[in-house]
Amino acid sequence: MARYVTGGLPERSRKHEVNMARPVLRTRLCDILDIEYPVILAGMGGVATAELVAAVSEAGGLGIVVAATMPPDEIERQVRRIRDLTSKPFGVDILLPSGVAAPQQAPSNGEKREAPKIPANLREVLPPPYREFIESAEKEFSLPPKKDANEEMGAGIRRIGFGGNFSKSQVDAILELKVPVFASGLGNPAPYVEAFHANGAKVIALVGNVKNARRVADGGTDVVVAQGTEAGGHTGRIGTMALLPQVIDAVAPTPVCAAGGIGDGRGIAGALAMGADGVWVGTAFLVSREASWPEILKQRIIDATEEDTRVTRLYSGKTMRNINNPLIEYWESQKLDALPMGMQGIVSGEIMTAAREANKLELLMNPAGQISGMLREMRPAKDIMQDMVREAAEIMSEGLAKRVQASL
Repeated sequence: MARYVTGGLPERSRKHEVNMARPVLRTRLCDILDIEYPVILAGMGGVATAELVAAVSEAGGLGIVVAATMPPDEIERQVRRIRDLTSKPFGVDILLPSGVAAPQQAPSNGEKREAPKIPANLREVLPPPYREFIESAEKEFSLPPKKDANEEMGAGIRRIGFGGNFSKSQVDAILELKVPVFASGLGNPAPYVEAFHANGAKVIALVGNVKNARRVADGGTDVVVAQGTEAGGHTGRIGTMALLPQVIDAVAPTPVCAAGGIGDGRGIAGALAMGADGVWVGTAFLVSREASWPEILKQRIIDATEEDTRVTRLYSGKTMRNINNPLIEYWESQKLDALPMGMQGIVSGEIMTAAREANKLELLMNPAGQISGMLREMRPAKDIMQDMVREAAEIMSEGLAKRVQASL
């Protein structure tokens, strides 16, 4: 049960109290993760890096750094930077494709692990129709040909597709660094739960349906995140309001957070009222000052309406909600089936590398949810967090009572 308290102030007007008091909004999630507010920064690749993670944790939530495409040495750099910026809890989020080996115990000898080798001539491993698509897209958008740009935007996704031990090397690094929270943005973390619990860490898993919610809960996950289709980035097919209560019922008493369509205090209050223990918020922080994202992409989110996002498999091979753009339109017009994750990253990665070089950033992957139409300006993450929490606390403490009469 969430609770709101405005104690610690002398008697004064309610307006002044609401404006000046630091609200208290706590659920059992706060106790589990050792945070002040039940708000978790969503895993957002290329965006949720150390500065944004630390800002959210400092503001009372749980910052999550997205390491989906990071080799172990980069994970270490990010974690050390976060710890330079905050002493508060934080987490690391990776993707767990199927067929990845279970982890060994965290090494104690300080050995460095090397990420798996990436094959050369990546474009050549694609079936002919996809090589032809890359070439036609380069012509369509007047892009310079860029073959096998391994170090650019698509490289990390390609590592996942070609490195069977890549996720394992990431997990081992996270264990060694003793990160407080491990999050799985894709896949079942069950093979890793025991090792993380032995390390004193909590485990979070993101799901888009009831079947996977039961699976991760049975595997020992501490917190399940039920993400509705409204969410930006990789997302499923079921709306948050329909999905959330079904997941809560399916995995009880495991705590559940809501994700998708939550961008202000009204969304937080609604999720808590439905039985969630917290929220997983992404798009609202995409336009924060600390988000590691080109300003043109932040501005496209601010300029968007609720109808300007589109779910596509173009960028990763899995369903991903993005701000719509001409490249997505062109991909969909070609009627190609997406390749598996990793392979599809070669297709999009080659094109996006060329788009960056040509300064056509509007063609880049621009994940965002349907709440984009609510966002009006770029602000510090601290301000975004404070406003969300204060609004939710006001609704939970007195806002509903002013608008709704209820009795038993």
